[in-house]
Amino acid sequence: MLSTLDLQTTLNDKLSNRFIALDPGGYFIVYIDPEAALIYAKHYTNTINEQGLAVDPETGKPFPTCSKVDREPTAIFKATTAKELCIQIFEDPQINLVTKFDHAAYLGREFMRAEAALAAGVPYIQD
Repeated sequence: MLSTLDLQTTLNDKLSNRFIALDPGGYFIVYIDPEAALIYAKHYTNTINEQGLAVDPETGKPFPTCSKVDREPTAIFKATTAKELCIQIFEDPQINLVTKFDHAAYLGREFMRAEAALAAGVPYIQD
């Protein structure tokens, strides 16, 4: 019989593999700085092509999935907690970088995971 943790892990893995339409507002790279005790979220623009792929707005080429992309972020946010980061990004009426509810929910989960990793002193890798 599977434990509750095993069931949750199985469900989370399954849900992580579902199709999600990308946000035309762009994407975020989330990471932590353990020494400064900060969570960072860098925002980048993208365009969604006819196949539903995120492409570089300047070149029209899809972003590689297995290598680093050398681009300048349009905005950098940093905070000590997930709540603080969410307030900066979602509650400022001047900032409109997230256009889809599922993207906002995903970012909230990632910010919480990053905060938990900081608190536990363990590495964080964005899902």
